[in-house]
Amino acid sequence: MKKVLVINGPNLNLLGTREKEVYGSLTLEKIQNHTQDKLKSENVSLDWFQSNLEGEIIDRLHKSLNQNYLGIVINPAGYSHTSVAILDALKIIKIPIVEVHLSNVYRREEFRQTMLTAQAASMIMGGLGIEAYYMGVLALLNNEEK
Repeated sequence: MKKVLVINGPNLNLLGTREKEVYGSLTLEKIQNHTQDKLKSENVSLDWFQSNLEGEIIDRLHKSLNQNYLGIVINPAGYSHTSVAILDALKIIKIPIVEVHLSNVYRREEFRQTMLTAQAASMIMGGLGIEAYYMGVLALLNNEEK
């Protein structure tokens, strides 16, 4: 079975209660359940990880180096605009990386339009809401077939 690591950054654990004008009532649990349900027919398992701490995200990326993942789907959240350290950790990864964002960052504040971590991504997806992670995993699976 193929394995994909899914990493979620800061404040995503509070989806459903924060910035409802941007994210609505969507929760991380709903995203996980939706993604897993839509991928039932695929030969893939997802390892989900969320942290509000930059160092924990970096440690998880380092740990992934020896875990035989097909790829990584990452939503660095606010760290995507600020974290050179996560960017550097992503650059170490030799498997495909899909960076996802639930909202369209180009319709939000100007500072969100600079995504440092995206420099290490194979693909970037934004504005897909609940479909973001599912589409990210599909992209990895389709990329593998090429």
